[in-house]
Amino acid sequence: MKLGARIAAGALVVAALAAGGGYWAGKRNASGHDEATLQAATESAGPAKNERKILYYRNPMGLPDSSPTPKKDPMGMDYIPVYAGEANEGDEAAATTNQIRISTDKVQKLGVRTEAASRRSFERIVRAVGRIEPDERRQYAIAPKFEGYVERLLVNVTGQWVGKGQPLFEVYSPELVSAQREYAIAVQGVELLNKSGSETRSGMQQLADASLTRLKNWDISDEQIRDLASSGNTRRTLTFRSPVSGIVTEKKAVQGMRFMPGETLYQVADLSTVWVIADVFEQDIGLVKSGTRAKVMINAYPDKKFEGTITYVYPTLNTQTRTVPVRVELANPGLLLKPSMFAKVELAVSGMAAVVTVPVSAVIDSGTRQIVLIQQGEGRFEPREVKLGARSDTYLEVIEGVKDGERVVVAANFLIDAESNLRAAVGGFGHADHGAAPTTGAKAVAGANPHAGH
Repeated sequence: MKLGARIAAGALVVAALAAGGGYWAGKRNASGHDEATLQAATESAGPAKNERKILYYRNPMGLPDSSPTPKKDPMGMDYIPVYAGEANEGDEAAATTNQIRISTDKVQKLGVRTEAASRRSFERIVRAVGRIEPDERRQYAIAPKFEGYVERLLVNVTGQWVGKGQPLFEVYSPELVSAQREYAIAVQGVELLNKSGSETRSGMQQLADASLTRLKNWDISDEQIRDLASSGNTRRTLTFRSPVSGIVTEKKAVQGMRFMPGETLYQVADLSTVWVIADVFEQDIGLVKSGTRAKVMINAYPDKKFEGTITYVYPTLNTQTRTVPVRVELANPGLLLKPSMFAKVELAVSGMAAVVTVPVSAVIDSGTRQIVLIQQGEGRFEPREVKLGARSDTYLEVIEGVKDGERVVVAANFLIDAESNLRAAVGGFGHADHGAAPTTGAKAVAGANPHAGH
């Protein structure tokens, strides 16, 4: 019994000690929790008074896009806040207008030049390609109107230049010989019947006139007819001569060959004046009119420009190329222009009223849209999409996107565009992971190209 009482007494003492220790530990922990809570509340209350102001949220990939409120990009990445004091001067304006900011030193190194958009009237140039062709009104075919044989060729080379009246070939024809004899006899009969009755002489005169008309219809020259009438001697052969000065463009005659009535043996073209048949695109044909001056360039003579006049706009359209032929009449001194030569044609169509224009070099054409860079301030440029109209050699009409007087970048605009794209690409590497720290554009460019500032 004494042993049991001792055990029970010991258990009570242990229980009492445990209870006292728990109470003391609880009080200590409670006191520590209150202090930590108070300290956390104090720390959170302190910075609240000095909280930084968020200006805007920028694209996490460095693209020229911003938002006044938090949002996510198409990939689900959070836009990054830009606080007051972190943004450079003008960045807030650039964020809201998608501007590109480049340091003044870099602008000078890039050689950036600007020019004010201005209103001007200019002639539109319609360009087309074409080919040289002979003037159809100056082409001549030599085709005998009777049956015969080529007795002798006096011009035997295609491409040979011949003068007007120069002999080309001689022919023999039984019909021609018979017609000459008939005429010679009729003429002699008229002379013999001068003293006879008028009716007989009149009949013989009619026969002579009919024979003469037949010879003339066969293109016998007046000289040959006079010789035949005076001498009464018929010729076995007849000489054909060139009706015009020009180039023999076709020769089918072969010595000794037989030809039929109407068969073309020679073709001669006068190339002192030629045509340029230019193929003008369908959308430009409404601007082209007869009488318009045209400039023609030939690959064979790159240092020469030929000038002519549009004489005819054809009424037909080529459905395969969607072009309309336009005829330009062109003088050909020295016969430099040869048929089938390739030609480039510029047509100065009627002038337009004054419109807003920018230099051709100011436009960056991506293939799907056209961009110009507008200077908004020192080192700040705004890329702006434009809608273009007519074009001259040096200026472009701007239908939408640029106002009269706004300064556009005309030199180094591609370098500025490349600079902004590089910023976007390098800035995107710093945000590939959501937890990665952002890299500012200037530092990213410097890191990607250590020699950029040199």
